[in-house]
Amino acid sequence: MLEAAIVGMGRWGQTLVDSVQGSNEAGIRFVAGCTGRPERAAEWAARQGVRILPDFEAVLADPAVKAVAIASPHGMHAAQVVAAARAGKHVFVEKPFTLTKASAEQAVAACRAAGVVMALGHNRRFLPAVAEMKAMLADGRLGSLLHVEGQFSGPGALSYKPGMWRADRGESPLGGMGGMGIHMVDMFINLAGPIAEVTVQSHAKVIDNGLDDTTAALMRFENGATATFATLAYAPRYWRVALFGTDGVAELHGHERLSYTPREGEGWVRDFPKTDIERAELAAFAAAVAGGPAYPLPVEQAIHGVAVYEAMIGAAASGSTYRVA
Repeated sequence: MLEAAIVGMGRWGQTLVDSVQGSNEAGIRFVAGCTGRPERAAEWAARQGVRILPDFEAVLADPAVKAVAIASPHGMHAAQVVAAARAGKHVFVEKPFTLTKASAEQAVAACRAAGVVMALGHNRRFLPAVAEMKAMLADGRLGSLLHVEGQFSGPGALSYKPGMWRADRGESPLGGMGGMGIHMVDMFINLAGPIAEVTVQSHAKVIDNGLDDTTAALMRFENGATATFATLAYAPRYWRVALFGTDGVAELHGHERLSYTPREGEGWVRDFPKTDIERAELAAFAAAVAGGPAYPLPVEQAIHGVAVYEAMIGAAASGSTYRVA
């Protein structure tokens, strides 16, 4: 059993812990943690058997803690990953991994130098329907991939108030990208490979808290396929990704409903089982630490996802197409 600490006990930090606590099958148990406002998490932590330590340094100094799960503000991730690695702790880090490619490379280098596992929390990689989409690309059912479409939207901007870290434009460039859209960027990379260039429009159409509510992009993959993408931070919750090939189209609406439309003949619609994707990603992290299968998001792809995000920010600011470094 991997004994871990949770860094950040806000809504998402608690979600991660709740997904595995008390389950031996997951292979991970949270024993400690730290948070910016411990008084808000005290009751929950006591209920889950999580010791609240004074700060991140105390977490790293605790010999009972063998791994950390980082669910802190985005801008803190890079330094915390490096510090955890140097302390010999395995690292699970929430998305966005970091906010610059250079800091992502430094974080990965620190983990490699320390010989610790680093896992990035793009939980949609663990959806059975996504595995089927990858299989359809690999076995030729879709033919040659021409284009990808994706959208991940939700009403999160409604709850972002002055003083909240997510309401800081430095923490949330391009509106919904940090909380939602970055997942779709990883989905594109997972399904279609490296992204070569991006063109982005991002603005606030209706909200006035300093953040964008509408972000849209046109992308080109290194393999020549194209993609269109949107994340809306003031809209009903919506998830969709579609692959358009010469021989067929695969379209995932939500997390479970996948449809297939062949160029000729009958298609189908399948509903896949609901999956606790937070539990799945933490179990995969624990298994990798224990010497099992490698975590199914290579660190090179983690770095590339940050490079795409960084290029999107530049493209939106300049109004031009940016190459992904």
